[in-house]
Amino acid sequence: MAALIDYKCPCCGGGIEFDSQSQNMKCPYCDTEFEVDAIKEFNEISQPEQDDFSWENPSAEWGASEQDGMKVYSCENCGGQIVADETTSASACPYCDSPIVMSGQFTGGLKPDLIIPFKIDKEGAKEALKNFMKGKFLLPSNFASENRIEEIKGVYVPFWLFDCDADAKLKFKATKTRSWRSGDYAYTETKHYMIVRSGDIKFDKVPVDGSTKMPDELSEAIEPFNYNDCKEFLPAYLAGYLSDKYDVDAETSQPRANERIKTSTLQEFENTIQGYDSVIPESVNIQLKSGKIRYALLPIWMLNTKYKGEMYNFSMNGQTGKFVGNLPVDWGKFWRLFFGITAGVGALAFAVQAFIL
Repeated sequence: MAALIDYKCPCCGGGIEFDSQSQNMKCPYCDTEFEVDAIKEFNEISQPEQDDFSWENPSAEWGASEQDGMKVYSCENCGGQIVADETTSASACPYCDSPIVMSGQFTGGLKPDLIIPFKIDKEGAKEALKNFMKGKFLLPSNFASENRIEEIKGVYVPFWLFDCDADAKLKFKATKTRSWRSGDYAYTETKHYMIVRSGDIKFDKVPVDGSTKMPDELSEAIEPFNYNDCKEFLPAYLAGYLSDKYDVDAETSQPRANERIKTSTLQEFENTIQGYDSVIPESVNIQLKSGKIRYALLPIWMLNTKYKGEMYNFSMNGQTGKFVGNLPVDWGKFWRLFFGITAGVGALAFAVQAFIL
C-alpha cells in the first residue's frame, strides 16, 4: 500500500495545511502557524517498498482495464481507505477531511525540483470569478445571482521547465509603400527590402504542461508565472491542496518546448524591425543548445459552476490571479444589440442621404 504524509498540529493534533496568505503552515482548528522550514523533518522522502496494487475481490465489478492506473491509500488519521488514480499526489481524506500527501508519488525520479506556492486562497478565487463577470454585457442578467459554484479546488499542476539558448539566423522581406495623386491619376510606390537578423537569446523556465488532464491551451492561457517565487520542493506545500504527478514525460514534452522557444525567438527578432509597412519571414534558422529540464508544480485554481443544466469551467493562476473561462451568452441581448446597431447605421445613412439631396 502506498505511503501517506499527514501533517499534524503539535498543539491540538489537527491536520495542518499550507496557508497561501501567510505562506506558512497553519492549523485550521487552533490557528497555530508554523514556518515551512520548521517541519522539514516531515520531508524525509523515503523509498518505501511498493507493492503492486491488485483487486482481489472476485465479486468486484471492476474490469481489468479499469484497474489499470489505480492505487489505494490508508489515512493515518482515521484509517479510511482512499482510492485514487496513479497520478494523484495530494488530496484530502473523504472521511475525516485530513489533508494528505501521497509521499510515494515523489520518490525516485518523480520528486519535483521546484514548486510555486499558492498566493491566492479559495475566497480570492471566488472573488476573481465575480470580477471576471463584471462588464460582460452579453452575460445573462441572472447568471451572476443564480449561479452556484459546483466545485472549486486548488491544484498543483505538473510542469516541465525548459532552459536553453537559441542561436538564430533570420532573413525577412519588408516593404514600404506610399501613395499619391497627380491630376487624374493615382500612384502607388512599393519598395522592397531584405533584412537580416542574427544573435543568441537565453530562455529560462519555459513551461510545458506535464498533465493530460490540463489542456495546453488552458494552462498557457493563465501564464505567465513569476518564477522568482520558486521554492525548493517540500511536500508540506501540498497540504490542503490537490496535486498530480506528471503523466506526460519530459521527452514527450520537448517538441512543444522547442516550438514555444522557436516561436518566441522569431517574434523577438521580428520586433526589432521597425518603420516598415510589412515584414514577412523568408528564412528561419534557429538552433537550440545548452538545454536543461526541471520538474515543477505550479498553482492553479479550478472552478466549475452550473447554469441552466450546463457546466461552465474556469481556471485561475493561483499565484498572479490571471483568470480565464467560458461564460453563457444572452442571445436576446445580442440580437437586440445587433438590430439596434443596424437600425442606427441605417438611420444615419438615411440622414446623410437626405442632407446631400
